Amino acid sequence: MSDLILSAEAIVTMNPERETLCDGAILVKGDEIAMIGPKAEVIAAHPDVPVKDFGRAVLMPGLINAHAHSGFLRGTAEHLPVWDWLTQHINPMHRVLLPEEAEAASYLAYAESLLSGTTTVVDMWRYMDGSARAADVLGNRLIAVPYVGEHPEYDYFDRLDMNEGLIERWHGKAQGRVNVWVGLEHLFYADAAGQQRAIDLSKKHGVPFHTHCSEAEIELAEFDTRYGKRPMEVFRDLGFFETPLAMFAHAVWFSPEEVEMIADYNVSVAHNPVSNMKLASGIAPIKEMLAAGVPVGIGTDGEKENNNFDMFEEMKTASLKGKLRELDAAAMDSWSVLEMATSLGAKAVGLDAITGSLEVGKKADIIAVDGKSPRMTPFFPDGRWFNLQHNLVHAVRGGDVRMTMVNGEICVDEGRLVTGDMGEIIERVTRLAPGHFARRQTWLDANGGGTAQWTD
Repeated sequence: MSDLILSAEAIVTMNPERETLCDGAILVKGDEIAMIGPKAEVIAAHPDVPVKDFGRAVLMPGLINAHAHSGFLRGTAEHLPVWDWLTQHINPMHRVLLPEEAEAASYLAYAESLLSGTTTVVDMWRYMDGSARAADVLGNRLIAVPYVGEHPEYDYFDRLDMNEGLIERWHGKAQGRVNVWVGLEHLFYADAAGQQRAIDLSKKHGVPFHTHCSEAEIELAEFDTRYGKRPMEVFRDLGFFETPLAMFAHAVWFSPEEVEMIADYNVSVAHNPVSNMKLASGIAPIKEMLAAGVPVGIGTDGEKENNNFDMFEEMKTASLKGKLRELDAAAMDSWSVLEMATSLGAKAVGLDAITGSLEVGKKADIIAVDGKSPRMTPFFPDGRWFNLQHNLVHAVRGGDVRMTMVNGEICVDEGRLVTGDMGEIIERVTRLAPGHFARRQTWLDANGGGTAQWTD
């Protein structure tokens, strides 16, 4: 890992002061950022270090995808509300999924993520030794969260024994880029003993806990029937807030009281605006969460409910949904949304000490966004008409990313994946998918066209 200076016409640091630089440069030493400043000063201080100059471009922190699922159902599970979508497509997929298929899906998801400027992915998936291998090879930062079902009726998901084994094998590995959390698909996918063991496992290994909650309104009635409480009251009273960090995906139906409650604990939220629109789940109260001080990150959710891993598209959607919900064109401003995808997102996933902003001492997770594209034109990196934050949120797409660096290593250069063979990754999924779909159809034909769900 050799030293390198990155330079561009603009640097958006996403540090606490939202500092930006014109004609700036970043010195990368090993896997860390060692210096940030005017291009002339950085080069003069380190004349022997090679310079990679992007010209009219923006250097900025790599994006944090706070909630995703590997998979290859893209375009095959469409136009259904979340519960029908789960019973007819997702649960049957899990029943027949093979480890080889799961690994191939992770290669595809992480490659797509790197190509579009995402350096960290929180992936809730299956058989995640394969996911960890994919991240090790491709170079992304991975938080692996197994889809766990610790209940007799959900024995076709991963189990907590598998989750603990993954922690022991992979947590902190791949130059520190792979970390492993404790996961549950949903609270109701674990019986009482499983719920307690998930809490104990999180505490034992000192790792966060992650699950889905309050995605669909139908959940609220079931929580009331089972516990006589709101979902966040249940998680608090069961002890999940005593884990090192509890992060909930979706949070669409949180009440004002739940928002105020979680602000008092080490609890964060992953906001999934595109998925919540596609599955007609609703619009999460993000403005209220941010105002209460809850760390909120942005996630794409999976390829089947999005249908891509483009975090730039997700930022635009997050901003527009926030404006629509509040009927306020000033709501969810561009800087706030950028923070949710970078610095605040890093805090939401517990990695703000090492990534999420361009600061000396942090890991070199850096992307370069093309400033010469129509979507970044006009390009005003300073002065009265400064517009970089607005263009990054509302105009740029993942395809505008020219370089992606993680831990000081370039994974994407000039829009091309250099840590893996994209054609081979696509061909592997193309080869495996038909067999998976055939097995799933056989299971569906034998089981009435779907699975039971916990509300049945």
